[in-house]
Amino acid sequence: MAETKMLYMENMDGVYTKEFDATVVESQGSECVLDATAFYPEGGGQPSDIGFLVLPSGERAKVLRVFRKGRVWHSLDKPAPPVGSRVHCIIDWELRHAHMRMHTAQHIVSGIIYDKYKARTVGNQIHRDRSRLDFAPFKPSEEILKESEKLTNDVIAAAIPVDIVFEERASFEKRSDAMRSNLDLIPPSVRTLRIIKIGSIDECPCGGTHVRNTSEIGRLTIADTENKGAERTRVTFELGR
Repeated sequence: MAETKMLYMENMDGVYTKEFDATVVESQGSECVLDATAFYPEGGGQPSDIGFLVLPSGERAKVLRVFRKGRVWHSLDKPAPPVGSRVHCIIDWELRHAHMRMHTAQHIVSGIIYDKYKARTVGNQIHRDRSRLDFAPFKPSEEILKESEKLTNDVIAAAIPVDIVFEERASFEKRSDAMRSNLDLIPPSVRTLRIIKIGSIDECPCGGTHVRNTSEIGRLTIADTENKGAERTRVTFELGR
């Protein structure tokens, strides 16, 4: 059975897709698989998109959750339409764009803290209103946090283009710092990498959704830090409009 075409994976036009049409290829209870989707399935610290499917009857079904379980499933608040149905899909754009802004900001913060302090990102979770990053080894002073916040906002204000590029893993491994890009977390079977490129300041393999330009992110504020033990610190940040 053919895999679902993941529209947001291919290029930035796909990432910015707000509505699209698709065909139901599998249906079970209130869950269905589509032949193509721009909904992001939860994973990698990023929550799933939500939204609506407009059913053949014209009725709207809420998309409550999108997840991978072998295939990409869309969980609805109504019985899923039968196989072969054509549906019109609408993404909750406000939530999607919030996640895009947060995820791009996370890349910038992670890159800056690794480059300056050699602290690796060992965990992350994105939310609509705030997000968090776990770094190790990292026990920052107030001064280090202020400097990291300033450097991040300098990158955001510079309006740097963000793009999706694809590169063979062997090529990327030769020219990258595996610790910085967390290459060890990507299964060896993945031979072609989807890389998020933020101008000349960051290149990192990632399957998430991101903004086209850092100017869309908004001003970042480090809101909180928490000692997680073993030279590990959790940094929570927020974004202004």
